[in-house]
Amino acid sequence: MKIATIIIRTLIGLLLLFASVSYFLHLMPEPEVTGNFKAFNVGLIASTYIMPLAKSIELICGIAFLTGRYVTLANILILPITINILFINYFMTPENLPIAGLLFLGNLFLIYRYWNNYKSVFTA
Repeated sequence: MKIATIIIRTLIGLLLLFASVSYFLHLMPEPEVTGNFKAFNVGLIASTYIMPLAKSIELICGIAFLTGRYVTLANILILPITINILFINYFMTPENLPIAGLLFLGNLFLIYRYWNNYKSVFTA
């Protein structure tokens, strides 16, 4: 189980790191978006702070997952972002749903594996 945790943590860390670095350094071309997702994407870009904030959190959490330090904190920080990625892909771009689903399930798996670190938060 420890090896599975390290593999999943590393894969999620690499995915988050790649997504954030490629956003900040403009490494990937802008994908062609249509329909409802285009309107949603225009709104995100028009807000001017949501995408840089989300990508900064992805960068920090990706580094935490790869180094194995502060993984407990990174799991909680990245959870709302992975939920939003899952819902955006479910409702607007279902062709990307498998990657979003694996990211979300991997995040849930890591929260399960580090559950002992969260127990004190949920005790009265």
